[in-house]
Amino acid sequence: MRILLVEDDAMLAEAMTRALKHSAHQVQRAASGQEADRALATNEYDLVLLDVGLPQMDGFEVLKRLRARRSKVPVLVLTVRDSVEDRVAGLDLGADDYLTKPFELSELEARVRALIRRSHSNASAEIVHGPLRLDTVGRRLFCRGQPLELSARELSVVELLMLREGRVVTKQQIVDHLYGWEDTSSSNAVEVFVYRLRRKLETSGVDIRTVRGMGYLIEKPTNVT
Repeated sequence: MRILLVEDDAMLAEAMTRALKHSAHQVQRAASGQEADRALATNEYDLVLLDVGLPQMDGFEVLKRLRARRSKVPVLVLTVRDSVEDRVAGLDLGADDYLTKPFELSELEARVRALIRRSHSNASAEIVHGPLRLDTVGRRLFCRGQPLELSARELSVVELLMLREGRVVTKQQIVDHLYGWEDTSSSNAVEVFVYRLRRKLETSGVDIRTVRGMGYLIEKPTNVT
């Protein structure tokens, strides 16, 4: 998933970025409120990690402007401010969750997973589609209880398709999901990953259908045993 990390502490931002990339997320960092506001006005993200104490513009103002643009992207507020008043202010402005510094990176990762799942109307740590079960914590895909061997990017593609079950996912959305801003990428690579996934899912009965001119749609299995 594409995450915007808004944090002015370089050491903390680096540690958070490493942890999130290890969980197969793509992370872009903004070090000030103005930089974050510009990024949010021009790019799409799956999640925003937003510090409150930022230079140039504080995090609450960034959040206020984001919601004024009617963006529904989930926002996890990160702050040393632990008063009830501050938490209420952040939630009232449109924050989806609140994490007080200092925090363990494992808790951050868990909250990120939960927010992303909830944004796709899935509250469980597992995503189930017919005979497929995706463990979002262990990053494993199972078919009828048996693990399937997938590369990290194949797993990311099938995760995106399962999260958006019944909806068309464009090639560009998959590219954005797979690659960081500094990486070179192409729709041809997406076609390769989808081809490999189809071969590995043949026995599951789950079909990844091409919607010509639009993208891909994960189909329900025709026969589930």
